[in-house]
Amino acid sequence: MEATINTYQCPACTGPLHFAAGSGKLECEYCGSSYEVAEVEAFYAKKNAPAEPKLTCPACKAELNCEGMSGEATCPGCGAEFQMEDLRAYAAQMAEKREDNMNWDTEAGGQWQEGEADGLQIYSCKQCGGEIVADETTGATHCPYCGNPVVLAGHFAGLLKPDLVIPFKVDKNAAVAALQNHYKGKVLLPKVFKDQNHIKEVKGLYVPVWLFDTDADAFVQYRAIRTRTWSDSEYNYTATDHYAVLRGGGIGFENVPVDGSTKMDDALMESIEPFNIADAVPFRTAYLPGYMADKYDVDAASSIDRANKRIKQSTEDAFRSTVAGYTSVTTVDSNIRLQNGKARYALYPVWILNTDWNGQKFTFAINGQTGKVVGEYPVDKSKKWKYFWKVAGVAYVAAAAIAYFMLH
Repeated sequence: MEATINTYQCPACTGPLHFAAGSGKLECEYCGSSYEVAEVEAFYAKKNAPAEPKLTCPACKAELNCEGMSGEATCPGCGAEFQMEDLRAYAAQMAEKREDNMNWDTEAGGQWQEGEADGLQIYSCKQCGGEIVADETTGATHCPYCGNPVVLAGHFAGLLKPDLVIPFKVDKNAAVAALQNHYKGKVLLPKVFKDQNHIKEVKGLYVPVWLFDTDADAFVQYRAIRTRTWSDSEYNYTATDHYAVLRGGGIGFENVPVDGSTKMDDALMESIEPFNIADAVPFRTAYLPGYMADKYDVDAASSIDRANKRIKQSTEDAFRSTVAGYTSVTTVDSNIRLQNGKARYALYPVWILNTDWNGQKFTFAINGQTGKVVGEYPVDKSKKWKYFWKVAGVAYVAAAAIAYFMLH
């Protein structure tokens, strides 16, 4: 049996301590200090204890120098006051926070059956590099993305088969009507643009989309401020309180879409959301005649970063909606860990119109399921100034009328 012998040093001068039989204490022969045994053991227990987590202000992140303190602490940076017990609990929780873990199973799509894709052909755009899939009966003459002529590149081969497709619900006539209705009320839109926009050249396109499902465990930290104001007979007062707000829990995501084409602008595609995934059906080539389909050039694995950003932002927003009663709330940090992540390959219906006007390209997209229209418009500068002076004139007349009634 082995015994552990502790050799203690004097807390005052670090000289060796020895036990004095006469006094029953530990004494230092260098500086003459003497200590109770329990006193020295407590000193060394505290000295050898794990370091206390670094304390920072939850409100402004300033470092707090309050080691060994109890009761209340005041931040030297923002003046916020905290209970030490709460500060230590907050520091311990932050020390346990781990990095984001956002891994996925990206085995999406399936294999084509023999002969299933025999009627599909690839058309290539020499201008923008787009590759469009269409069946032999539909064909393709112009690129839906840039409007330039396309050429037959060969028979379709080598890509994954989509898992799902959302069939078109909005036909071409309805798409044209939606665009025409969208132009209404645009007072600064040049008339010649509306007249020469070739609106009937709108093209139906199935856009490749990767759908991501996952369960997320999240921890989000917010910085919140509550401001109160009041007055008395002499002064106006403002009190500003700072808070660290923590939220944690689980949230599930299904069918988070990320388009798989570099030719389709991500912001434009997301602007015509939402698509109702309940209308999706297992993919069959029977849904393609009369429409074109974009050939994906961004695979599921390469779409993960954008999916992660969308999920992270949606998680922060969902938890943010539970933080109420403050003047302002700012997200400070978030940690998200994903489980059971998987992807699927789908085709989404979109009507696209590309038009050039005065050397600029304008693109309009219409949700082929709901009819929602998104696009940018040119501005007629002459109309802009006429509209400005018209509004300014009305404002001047209104101001003059108010002044008249105030003075009479």
